[in-house]
Amino acid sequence: MSDAFEFPRWPESFAAAYRAKGYWTGETLGGMLRRVARSVPDRVAVTDGPVNLTYAELDARADRLAGGLAALGLSPGDRVVVQLPNTVQFVEVIFALFRLGAIPVFALPSDRISEITHIFQISGAKAYVIRDRALGFDYRKIAEEVVSRIPRVERVIVVGDPGAFVPFETLYGRPDERPERAGSDPALVTLSGGSTALPKLIARTHDDYLYSVRASAEICGLTPESVYLCALPAGHNFTLSSPGILGTLCAGGRVVMTTDPSGATAFSLIEREKVTFAALVPSLALAWLHAERTCDLSSLRFLQVGGAKLGAEMAARLESSLGCQLQQVYGMSEGLVCYTRLGDLSERVLNTQGRPISVDDEVRIVDKDDQPVPDGTPGELLVRGPYTIRGYLNAEEHNARAFTADGFYRTGDIVARRDDGYLVVAGRSKDQVNRGGEKIAAEEVEGHLLAHPRVREAAIVSIPDVYLGEASCAFVVADPGGELNAAQIRAFVRGRGVAAYKVPDQVRFVQSLPKTTVGKIDRKELRKQHGGSAAALP
Repeated sequence: MSDAFEFPRWPESFAAAYRAKGYWTGETLGGMLRRVARSVPDRVAVTDGPVNLTYAELDARADRLAGGLAALGLSPGDRVVVQLPNTVQFVEVIFALFRLGAIPVFALPSDRISEITHIFQISGAKAYVIRDRALGFDYRKIAEEVVSRIPRVERVIVVGDPGAFVPFETLYGRPDERPERAGSDPALVTLSGGSTALPKLIARTHDDYLYSVRASAEICGLTPESVYLCALPAGHNFTLSSPGILGTLCAGGRVVMTTDPSGATAFSLIEREKVTFAALVPSLALAWLHAERTCDLSSLRFLQVGGAKLGAEMAARLESSLGCQLQQVYGMSEGLVCYTRLGDLSERVLNTQGRPISVDDEVRIVDKDDQPVPDGTPGELLVRGPYTIRGYLNAEEHNARAFTADGFYRTGDIVARRDDGYLVVAGRSKDQVNRGGEKIAAEEVEGHLLAHPRVREAAIVSIPDVYLGEASCAFVVADPGGELNAAQIRAFVRGRGVAAYKVPDQVRFVQSLPKTTVGKIDRKELRKQHGGSAAALP
């Protein structure tokens, strides 16, 4: 693709209205850090183990890194894939890119060569920032394959042992003077949940993203005394902006990074660092519930849970067990974010997924014919607003299906709106599995299954799981003759370089797959015929 970075934008009439209402201020993410650093220079911004960076230090390091990246040949508008674990370097790198005007494209630590290659091809990125090893995996191996496959990838920067690539520690250059970017400029690229094949890329501007960040911080009551435990992957939209890393820094608070989200480590950090809030997906929240607690968690003011629906019973157990207020969060990388409010009655917190950030989040709930349904009736959620995108990056054909003619995003989620404006998530219309907050596209995994020479047909469906909410089950029609078992199927998919969470939790061999009248796999009938809970296989 070309170096031009074009993506669907808001019509000017909407943009003007959002600016007039003060949603879009023209401030950039790099400018936000500069403003806060001048206000509270000596306050600690980021803690990573023994490392404590003040706002003044983070601000200066971002400038110096921007200078080093420029010396490598990176320029404003260049895309850079960032695949780093939850460390202080993640925060430094993204602000250096904001300062330079380059655009971070966030990959998750669990992504492998299949996803990373796709991200580079769609984004047109020319550089890659990784850790040498993390979570038992050597990311330099992915980098070697990417460089061999995609000639435009000019630089690989490695935190740790660089091997044949550029050592991160050599990049702290001179802080050159750089013109401030415009608020309407693209700021970053995140990934969709991947409801069709590989994930779509979502371009966000400084204006729209910072509005979501500021509003989220305000809703959550963040102050300079707030301390956020970054336990989920830092490159996830929930962790970045709801209010997450950026919202905490916008409020002048402190971000505590950890690469180990287990209850034992998290509880120790909460006690030592006086953490006031954290964000989890339901599966991790359940793990925290079962973890031994000997630490003092009294500093924890509230706990956010999002990424997948949280049942009322588990929500109640979390509140009573951890001794802090629960906040349900429902949202998407494409934009819309809903929160239960701190101070809400227990009934709302336990039974709903919150209400939207903004009064200008326009919500439609419609039937299969796009006709509005009454409050209390489940339907597909459509949304547009001051921080919900108008289209994916380089996906014209998909955009025609995913967005209405008047700019509403079709979320694919089935929700009901109560008369108090709070939403209750009932399910999804899209063929995807929500495995503990990680979205798995059925079509993508089916493609890998069908690549096996002995697999004739395959379908991926969600099945209930007590820990993950949903697990993935592969239904496989195999060629007759010979031995083919579940372990072989799972090893084959894993060997194709996909993220570990996409490997089917269960594999069931069937004689045939049920079909609809037009010949498509009938997933609903599959679930009906083969109901039951899943147990992950080794």
